[in-house]
Amino acid sequence: MPAHKLEAEDNTPHEYGDLLLSYLEQLGVEYVFGIPGGAIEPLYNALARSERRGGPRAIATRHEAGAAFMADGYWRNSGKLGVCCATTGPGATNLITGVASAYENNVPMLVITAQTALSGFGTSAFQESSCTGINTVELFNHCCRYSTLVSHTGQLEHKLTTAIMTAFAEPMGPVHLSIPIDVMRATPSHPLPRVDLPDLLRKPALFDGDAVGRLYSELTLAKKPLFVIGDGAGEAIGLILNLALGLNAQLVVTPHGKGLVSPYHPLFRGVIGFSGHQSAQQLLTDPEVDRIFIIGAQLSEWASQGWEPALHQQRIIDIEASESNLTKTLMATLHVRGRLESIFEAVLKRFANKGFDKPFQTSATDDVNQAIPADKEPTRQFSLDDEHKYCSDASPIKPQRLMRELPNIFPANTHYLADVGNSFSWATHYLHPHDRRISGRRDAKGGLFRASLNFASMGWAIGSAIGTALARPDKPVVCITGDGSLLMNGQEITVAVEEKLPVVFVVLNDSAYGMVKHGQRMSGAEEIGFSLPVTNFAAFATAMGVEGHIIYSAKDLLELDCRDFFKKQKPTLLDVRIDQNEAPPIGLRTQTLKVNT
Repeated sequence: MPAHKLEAEDNTPHEYGDLLLSYLEQLGVEYVFGIPGGAIEPLYNALARSERRGGPRAIATRHEAGAAFMADGYWRNSGKLGVCCATTGPGATNLITGVASAYENNVPMLVITAQTALSGFGTSAFQESSCTGINTVELFNHCCRYSTLVSHTGQLEHKLTTAIMTAFAEPMGPVHLSIPIDVMRATPSHPLPRVDLPDLLRKPALFDGDAVGRLYSELTLAKKPLFVIGDGAGEAIGLILNLALGLNAQLVVTPHGKGLVSPYHPLFRGVIGFSGHQSAQQLLTDPEVDRIFIIGAQLSEWASQGWEPALHQQRIIDIEASESNLTKTLMATLHVRGRLESIFEAVLKRFANKGFDKPFQTSATDDVNQAIPADKEPTRQFSLDDEHKYCSDASPIKPQRLMRELPNIFPANTHYLADVGNSFSWATHYLHPHDRRISGRRDAKGGLFRASLNFASMGWAIGSAIGTALARPDKPVVCITGDGSLLMNGQEITVAVEEKLPVVFVVLNDSAYGMVKHGQRMSGAEEIGFSLPVTNFAAFATAMGVEGHIIYSAKDLLELDCRDFFKKQKPTLLDVRIDQNEAPPIGLRTQTLKVNT
């Protein structure tokens, strides 16, 4: 670019869009996901200037819901605020599904939508979505922790900082700013932020000291303790695993927390809840388990799946940073609130000070890590449904065999994202990455397995995998999705093409909305509305400039050099023709539906 062009741009008056991006730059945010439009043009002008100076840049998605899914994946794997935006009217309403998913999964996200000019409110302006039109502020109020209209320039800085602080408060979640085009375009009296947001967002090491003392007592009294770990335990997972080893505490995870513990950990007994393992579920009601320590877990239907904590209240100790999680265990013997990292550091120090001769590490950042030796074959301490199908050579390939082989063909540090539907069900039960770590330092950002539960939006994993790859360019990323989800949101793969991201998309192709089909059959419902046309997704991939392969059998899969996919500057798609008659492990879910009808 010529020098005079840069000089001219340097002299461009700052607008409120530039000020907003300066705040995001303070926080280390690298990307803003969304789709441009007339009413949000000032923000995109500011993004263009930001990109030229090395600040946050725009990632153009193909649908606004995809923008929210990508922002979700970016936060989960970077720890930085996810940011998405849309123009007014349908651009804003298209965001809602992705934002609602973030709300249900406590994902901190800044959602920016445009408004027509203030002077046009009430005049049926093009795509008007003010309080006199389709009121988007009110719509987002139902799926955001904070939703507000910036009605004049004097409000923007205060409402922006309030929104971001609210996004990271407990419970975390999305926040929404609706900004009219004339407000975004105005020139502020000061070009730089006046508030130190990183300082305001710094979390103090707060916890209830008395409750931690009682927690220590409960841990010392436990003869057969059980740790139930959810995704909220991420920041303290290294400490928790150190403590579990010292106490010989058995470990189970919720579906949300599956990626935080090695499936080959000697104390790991599997996943509870939806599509989980019988060995794990049985421990929740085992009379020999005298203490159940629930840690950072949302005991939603996905996680509890028929288990009623109220029936076991005398054994339950709930340890949470989020107040909302505590509402699922109101009758527990003990509630411990505070930052989990601080709580477990304090507990481990108490054990160390007592001179216990057990292998406690008092810090999650100790240099020493314990791991299963590389020359020793890792083994699982829990069983699988239909274990014989895990090794089947049948064609079309059994989904069980597919899940067994994915960790064999991809690197050990691969991040897997499983989409809603049968993809999640098969992956939760049968996918077990070759993670050998059992204690010491852990990567709390996302873990090796992620799914978006509760609101359960189809296609989430497709967008989230792209956000994950942008957040962690050093890690292999694999998206496990179904043909239904791909037909719904597969266009977002072209974003991975444009950004040169080597994400591998594994498509479970059974020409059906699989969970609908098998759910209807297992529950005795009418079989209707689940069929999808036979589709060649490898050809679909080729049309998008993506390398595509059709997989009929395990042999087809193993003949590919799948590790080579991550050396390329583009995504790869595997069209896996799975056995259509294999029912996923969703029996507990169908039983719940029967009870509720």
